[in-house]
Amino acid sequence: MRISGCSVMVDDQAKALEFYTSILGFQTKHNIDLGEHSWITVVSPEDPDGPHVGLEPDVHPAAKTFKAAMVEDGIPFTSFAVEDIAAEYKRLESLGVRFTQPPVDHGTVITAVFDDTCGNLIQIAQGDM
Repeated sequence: MRISGCSVMVDDQAKALEFYTSILGFQTKHNIDLGEHSWITVVSPEDPDGPHVGLEPDVHPAAKTFKAAMVEDGIPFTSFAVEDIAAEYKRLESLGVRFTQPPVDHGTVITAVFDDTCGNLIQIAQGDM
């Protein structure tokens, strides 16, 4: 068994696609119109055939409450690996990304947390997770 993908619940799929591609640097894998919503996935340009992140509309009745509680408690919804967290932090900050936690060294891993503008906190991490 292997991980093929995961999803992030977003409040606006178009805004999320713009953020995850233009700011974070992911590439669009799928963008299929399904009527009111779309099936949108993004992948790392470093591994275009690897795991994808689905940008899922947060239309389930519990989604907005869940997301708000996670943000309120400062808990990231998911985590992305980076090679150089200091450089990535600086790059994202220069693009206007709002961090809720600057890089923190936890011994075997360094993490930082940012707001994805779509209702989620996302962690970036360097090191052994």
